[in-house]
Amino acid sequence: MKRWMIVLSASTLALALASCASRAAVPPEASPSISERPADVSEALPSPSEQKEATGSDETETASANPAPAEVPKRYNMNKNYDIVPIDPQKTERKVVLLTFDDGPKSADTLDPILDSLDKHKAKAIFFVNGFRVQENPELLKEIDKRGHAIGNHSWDHIKLGKEKPEVVRKQIGSVQEAVQNLTGKAPVFFRPPHASGSDVTRAVAKEYGLLYMTWSNGSLDWEMTGDDIKDKPQAIIDNVMSQLHAGSNILMHELPWTAEGLDRLLTELEKKGYGFVDPAAIALDDEGN
Repeated sequence: MKRWMIVLSASTLALALASCASRAAVPPEASPSISERPADVSEALPSPSEQKEATGSDETETASANPAPAEVPKRYNMNKNYDIVPIDPQKTERKVVLLTFDDGPKSADTLDPILDSLDKHKAKAIFFVNGFRVQENPELLKEIDKRGHAIGNHSWDHIKLGKEKPEVVRKQIGSVQEAVQNLTGKAPVFFRPPHASGSDVTRAVAKEYGLLYMTWSNGSLDWEMTGDDIKDKPQAIIDNVMSQLHAGSNILMHELPWTAEGLDRLLTELEKKGYGFVDPAAIALDDEGN
């Protein structure tokens, strides 16, 4: 009788051990997600830095899976006329233009054709955005960034900053920096004051944020084509740009229907004249003009 009880106890113990082993073998995926855990548990999760310290791991594996884009060498400066000029004229092409678009992001109907034309011509541009439009159209801002273009700061409300107090200027510029950083992970490095209305205060605040201040040196005048007096607005844009064209032209355009319609033709005309398109990433921030 005693022997039978001993055997039974041993069998029971074996079953219990097997049950524990089976529970320990449940795959990690079966454990509750962070959202399913009680709040006090999820809040107690270690931060990424704490996890790294605890495990001794680094970001090598992640970096190899998602390599960072190669840094573009700085080959150009911006002069006092807001033209783009080679840092070393002996080694860098001078016959280039900088493409810029203001006042977006407004609508996919106008933005998408602009982005498609830029892709077609392998051209990069600066999109100077307004904060209130970024707030309205965050996905459009992300699309600009996804396509590899630079996002510039054009103030939050598109107001004339030239006569505003420092605290207003700082808020108008700083709020855009924050909004773009939050959406793309990158803060703008270029600034253009709306209506070209700037001042010593505006320049100083832009410098505080590490921004390269610019207006333009070649205006398409697309912003004046709101009426019906011009029958072929896309061609008028092309004519305006080509009549002012010079090496290093900093071309001002806007996210407008007629600009979107004429951009492919404009870029084709510029290429026929032997002009290339400056990648904004190649422009040094320690320019000659500021």
